[in-house]
Amino acid sequence: MVRVRFAPSPTGFLHIGSARTALFNWMYARAQGGQYILRIEDTDKVRSKQEYLDEILDSLKWLGLTWDEFYKQSDRFDIYRQYSEKLLAEGKAFKDGEAVVLKVPQKTIKIYDLIRGEITIDTKELKDQVLMKSDGSPTYSFACVVDDALMEISCVIRGEDHISNTPKQILIYEALGFKAPKFAHLPLILDPEGGRMSKRAGATAVTEYRTQGFLPQAIVNYLMLLGWSPGNNQEKVAMASALKTFSIKKINKAGAAFSFEKLQWLNSQYIKEMETSQLADLLKPMAAARYPQANFQPVEFEHMVQLYKGRMNTLADFLEWTDYIFSGQVCVDPELRAKHLSQDMRKEFDLLAERLAALGDFNAKTTEEAFRAVVAQLGIEAGTLVHPVRVALTGKAVGPGLFDTMAVLGKETAVHRLKETFK
Repeated sequence: MVRVRFAPSPTGFLHIGSARTALFNWMYARAQGGQYILRIEDTDKVRSKQEYLDEILDSLKWLGLTWDEFYKQSDRFDIYRQYSEKLLAEGKAFKDGEAVVLKVPQKTIKIYDLIRGEITIDTKELKDQVLMKSDGSPTYSFACVVDDALMEISCVIRGEDHISNTPKQILIYEALGFKAPKFAHLPLILDPEGGRMSKRAGATAVTEYRTQGFLPQAIVNYLMLLGWSPGNNQEKVAMASALKTFSIKKINKAGAAFSFEKLQWLNSQYIKEMETSQLADLLKPMAAARYPQANFQPVEFEHMVQLYKGRMNTLADFLEWTDYIFSGQVCVDPELRAKHLSQDMRKEFDLLAERLAALGDFNAKTTEEAFRAVVAQLGIEAGTLVHPVRVALTGKAVGPGLFDTMAVLGKETAVHRLKETFK
């Protein structure tokens, strides 16, 4: 059976690059009908924190990367100690103070990487390898090998930054008499210029993307395309479809450039296709947290969501677009005011406010009728008044249809803002 593992260290939050490693492991297991193991590598007692572990688990669940088995290396120290003592007894390792060190034999190691092909290393380049530190904790490579062997991992899928660890681990497998698994080293995620990702270029924790309003299915979709393609130039790919064609051997050797704009675009596509009621359920807690004083009526809120659904790249965009509704006030940028709100328009605004105030039913249809009656009476083009009114009501130069916007604001607020514009 195919058995793979994702093995993060709880010394920091789940980085977007690590999330892609978790995803490719998960996809390989699911595509092959195998098992996906989550192993927490928390042997560093000083740097490992519960808050990081909680975030890693929460982020993986949020992304839908659920696991079949779960282990923590901190629970397995006795196992590592037993195997180090075995190597000592067989003369394959020696004591250096309190540390246990593996004797590195002189030989050539050949590794067949499923992505990169054959890799050859001369062990002359390697020092003797510490297995157990003087404080009684295992080194990364030793714990990794013992666990991968005992957990019957069939293929180790990890980032290419681990290639240098592989020959050391092969030697430990051989010393212990374990069969080594297959290896597949994923290319790094690069910034748009082809360099190592920095925080500015997208190297942030999954939690940050979640806070910014990205959907998990959009992140998963984007990450699977960083180094792998389902063919036919597909960009929006359903997971069920991806699993039918996914192959580790089809992952590119070259690093994949991260594009924040592409991720935003994909996210917008998932938002557009989501049921408005479902989208409203996601947005309401965010809006309530940002505008605690606002009164969110279900039907009205859903109407607002529908109004802005096609304009959102992220869920957070909704909060930016609708601040004029929920904050209870409108802030007009001085530049917008100078461009659109001339004192000469006081007469037009007063007349429109009067007509809107007289409406019984206040909706997109009746507000449009009132607006068109005003521009006809004044003998002006509708466009002359549309932009100034939008800026006065929302503080923004663009947005959904003006009359839908009026309806969402309600008669009292719309009329009040028109009257207050030139005071």
